[in-house]
Amino acid sequence: MIPRDPAILLSYINMKLRNNYRSLRDLCEEEQIDVIELCKLLDKIDYHYDEKQNQFI
Repeated sequence: MIPRDPAILLSYINMKLRNNYRSLRDLCEEEQIDVIELCKLLDKIDYHYDEKQNQFI
């Protein structure tokens, strides 16, 4: 289960992307996370996925 608090979620997801996954899609498929739900949660704190940097910024 992923953290529900957006600030903690941001840190968790960016760490996973940096250390284990080449893309958000790969992370979501492997971890069985709904990509749309994830993006909506992080949008609440004004963070959006940047494909080039492979992180939410």
